[in-house]
Amino acid sequence: MRHTLTLKDACPVLKTADIISGKWTLLVLRDLAEGINRFSALERSLEGISPKTLSERLKALEKAGIITRKSYAEVPPRVEYTLTARGLDLIPLVEHMREYGSKWLMGDDSGNGVGHARSDG
Repeated sequence: MRHTLTLKDACPVLKTADIISGKWTLLVLRDLAEGINRFSALERSLEGISPKTLSERLKALEKAGIITRKSYAEVPPRVEYTLTARGLDLIPLVEHMREYGSKWLMGDDSGNGVGHARSDG
């Protein structure tokens, strides 16, 4: 049997995009980088996300080695999420996307990047 590499297997850009491309994923990373680490706090910060979607995103990021999940045997139960070294290495990418969006995508559509207000996005 012949093994062939797909473009996705061979391209680090596509492999990275596969991890971060899910809806809400970049915002989850942003919030974890800012220190928000409990499910309920993430849910409040990500206005409009359903608990099911947040749970799915967190599980996918954990499976990819981007975050760790720690449960505490307390009543009520407490679960905290933190970025791994692999996850922390994604934060400059998120920050660059914030800077790019602030410079080129906020405000008017002239495309000159002048006078654009910075957003927390």
